[in-house]
Amino acid sequence: MLIKRLVVMAAWLLAGAAQAQGALPMLHTEGTKWLAADGTQPALRGVNLGNYLIQEFWMMGQETKAVDDQCKLEAVLDKRFGYEERQRLYTLFRDNWIKERDWDMLRTLNLNLVRLPFIYSVVEDEKNPRHLRADAWKYLDNVIEQAEKRGIYVILDLHGAVGSQGWEHHSGCAGKNQYWDTPEYQARTIWLWQQIAARYKDRGAVAGYSILNEPWGTTPENMAAVMGTLYKAIREIDRNHVIILPGHVKGIDAYGKPSDHGMSNVAFEMHPYPGHFGWGKPGLAVHRGWLRCEGDGDNVCKWKAKLEALDTAFFVGEFQPWAFTGPELGGQLLRVTYDTYVANGWASTAWAYKLVTNKGGQGKGTWGLVTNAPGARIPKLDFNKASLADIENLFRRFGSVPYEPQQSAIRWMNSPTSPTPFKP
Repeated sequence: MLIKRLVVMAAWLLAGAAQAQGALPMLHTEGTKWLAADGTQPALRGVNLGNYLIQEFWMMGQETKAVDDQCKLEAVLDKRFGYEERQRLYTLFRDNWIKERDWDMLRTLNLNLVRLPFIYSVVEDEKNPRHLRADAWKYLDNVIEQAEKRGIYVILDLHGAVGSQGWEHHSGCAGKNQYWDTPEYQARTIWLWQQIAARYKDRGAVAGYSILNEPWGTTPENMAAVMGTLYKAIREIDRNHVIILPGHVKGIDAYGKPSDHGMSNVAFEMHPYPGHFGWGKPGLAVHRGWLRCEGDGDNVCKWKAKLEALDTAFFVGEFQPWAFTGPELGGQLLRVTYDTYVANGWASTAWAYKLVTNKGGQGKGTWGLVTNAPGARIPKLDFNKASLADIENLFRRFGSVPYEPQQSAIRWMNSPTSPTPFKP
């Protein structure tokens, strides 16, 4: 039965990506299922557009101790060139990180979902709180439009809240974590999501709102309480879209059963990373344990049981099965991971679509489904000293550098049958 279901879902995905679509039907959740308006259960397989609307310097060959998060780069550019010039440079960067060729590549990879991480200041005017930027909707609108015409859904992910919701660099400002103790920052985040909800409440191509990425700078109990307040504020504006409740590093138990708290049309989000961050090593064994429910560690079966008890859908917002596992095995592990999640009714988005390095080349597998081709070098700049022209040239190069995609991922994502990497 499981094999038959996987074949049917693979055929659904292949057919859906084979042709460009018009307006996509609104998705919702009922119990543990993601559903389309007609009651069908889509196979939602996707990827994160990381480093696009919130920078992570390791993803673009620029990480240094001096400048290792977006806030530091913004401060350097402000000091050296002024705020308006910084704005122009960020427009140049964003206009080149994701271009038309990237949307076409997503079709080639046979994906139908993207998670769009963004920092709050893409929408809100950082110098005029609770006011929209003049170009507030430029990038979100464009992503939704480009995705929709290719039959791809979009999950909007607030990756960096004002004040930062954690200590990590990927919240925009490393070492800050002021969101939880600053009521004004929480109020501005409510305002921000209400603006987003008002704009997209009737847009079917938006699959859901991932309301705060990895909110680990507080206790699980406080996280759940603050997210409950944010849920209610969004529902005042938008009763249509799935609201995705973020998990803590310690899990989702602090929420309880959402329906017991008056929540509906929701999903939980977690970021399982077998093979990384202290969870074993990249390779076959760690993924076999996670996907096949072998051994004593965390696994898919345990999460399936937990979600069924909570009667709530699931979104695997980040995972990474292909990096450092070799080109062929990496593609196979990607496909079987997607297939396992689909078989359980989960939506998922791998991290990440694009990563570039100073030397280029996939090697044994970078964290990007596409990277720069071997020899197509990305220079590392000292942003404290680099000329304006050098910074401009770097940002433009992100849009023109030749790519090397993960070819095994392309092949397996378009195969009518799933690979069997765990077969003895």
